[in-house]
Amino acid sequence: MTSTVSESGPASTASSTAAGTATVPSSALTVLPGRWIEGWNAEDPVQWEQQGAAIAQRNLRWSIFAEFLGFVVWQLWSIVVVSLPAAGFAFSTSQTFWLISIPSLVGATLRFPYTFMVPRFGGRNWTIVSAALLLIPSIGLAMCVANPHTPFGVMLFVAALAGFGGGNFASSMANITFFYPQRKKGWALGLNAAGGNLGAAVAQFAVPIVITIGAAATLQLPLAGLIWVPLIVVAIVGAWYRMDNLTNARADLKASFAALRAPELWLMALLYIGTFGSFIGFSGVFPKLIADQFPGFSHFPLGTATLSLAFLGALVGSLARPFGGRLADRFGGSTITIASFVVMGLGALAVVLTLPLDNFWLFLSFFLVLFIASGAGNGATYRMIPTLFALRSGAEDGHSTAGDVSAQRTAAAALGIVSAFGAYGGFVIPQVLGLSKTSTGGYEAGLLWFVAAYAVLLVITVGVALRGRRRGVRI
Repeated sequence: MTSTVSESGPASTASSTAAGTATVPSSALTVLPGRWIEGWNAEDPVQWEQQGAAIAQRNLRWSIFAEFLGFVVWQLWSIVVVSLPAAGFAFSTSQTFWLISIPSLVGATLRFPYTFMVPRFGGRNWTIVSAALLLIPSIGLAMCVANPHTPFGVMLFVAALAGFGGGNFASSMANITFFYPQRKKGWALGLNAAGGNLGAAVAQFAVPIVITIGAAATLQLPLAGLIWVPLIVVAIVGAWYRMDNLTNARADLKASFAALRAPELWLMALLYIGTFGSFIGFSGVFPKLIADQFPGFSHFPLGTATLSLAFLGALVGSLARPFGGRLADRFGGSTITIASFVVMGLGALAVVLTLPLDNFWLFLSFFLVLFIASGAGNGATYRMIPTLFALRSGAEDGHSTAGDVSAQRTAAAALGIVSAFGAYGGFVIPQVLGLSKTSTGGYEAGLLWFVAAYAVLLVITVGVALRGRRRGVRI
């Protein structure tokens, strides 16, 4: 059975032809069984105003919620490791940094297959499945940390399963890009990503409180995983009843292979490692950095519980992301990305120069500057991807024109693939800082390596911007 989507909602019944397909105007939508929508064209102003905007916003809301929980699960081990010694676990510095970084390694790798899941199964359908998978690492963490005799190998395996949460981002972003017109992609993708990124901040805020409230001398570490189980169930049910699949998003692997052959993809993958990789990498390691450099400020009393200020980094970075996307909509992604790399480099350098002062508030302030710049850079860099692929397809102005359907599918595939490469920063940054700690006794050397990397990425982004200006377009 099929039905047209009227202005009042997505399920208005329409008369069908003898073949069973509704006769509708070219701008109308047809709902097929399984909540598949046929005829979607976000660039059609009539369809967008009358029907599309409301449907897109509804799907965006539930996509944000599911992705938010993905980031929560993805970041849980970076928070829990700080409390493991007090719970009776005895792991070396190297082992601790592996527990922090392995979820990012697995999550980044899963983003490659996750990118193909939306074309294969549909955005709604895969959101249901990917949300359900989050139950495994959440319950697994609770079981592991309940016993201080759990072997490190088992802990590492369960921490790796938290990578399910990292994979969600690729499929979510690839799905949402189909729902919005080119002129609104920066803001929509920024909101979707920011909602997910906020999961890291909320987890870093809530978990230290939950595991210590009323615990006296005993930490309630299993609650770090169990408290998210009811919310994951809500996400599964919400996606089932409130999200939609788009038939025009059902591409084959050609779009992905086309994206892989494009030099623009590899360029954006490198830049995204610098922006998103910095955000997720520093978010994961920030609680550990504070605990090592300023143990007296690692936790603050909050009634019978304790609070860690590490959540502020992920919070400000997440909130900055949609504004980076909106600024990129207006001024071009390369312009905002250039500014982000400049500020990120200066912020990291300021941390290095002020560490000898042993001033926690200076340390925190400069790191927050770094987080804000990386968050804004996330949104701006991601906005460059559909622009570059629209230009590659022959569009005269890729900033405001999406190109043909083939270009849109290639861009959607590129969004997922680039997000996968960027997520490897969540593995690299903790490993580099761990190496710096074990080899030099401090984190200054590792931070200086990042300053140098930001300088190189800045030069590359300037080159991209200049190339666009020579063509008379904003990138």
